Amino acid sequence: MKDFDEKEAVRAMRAALSPEASQRCDDGELLNIIDIIWDWYDDQGLLDIDAEADDDDVNVEALNSHVRKMLAKDRMSPIRPDEVEPLVAAELQYEQSLI
Repeated sequence: MKDFDEKEAVRAMRAALSPEASQRCDDGELLNIIDIIWDWYDDQGLLDIDAEADDDDVNVEALNSHVRKMLAKDRMSPIRPDEVEPLVAAELQYEQSLI
């Protein structure tokens, strides 16, 4: 299994955006989404050492909802609600590429 590389994850997420959205969002905003995703994993117990989590354990709909909710609290975030799903999907696909 390869190590998680934030730069590669950001690159994958940026590729999921339109050129206009990609220009609007800096790397810090995309890293914030990665942090939100991993915090959600932790809250769901998916990072526990004894957890045998796989893709089926990730409720993608709940994860997307959580990311939207957290971004809504940040009124300065340039990421639009309709961009969350493709960004989360790209991050999850990147994670799967590491296996």
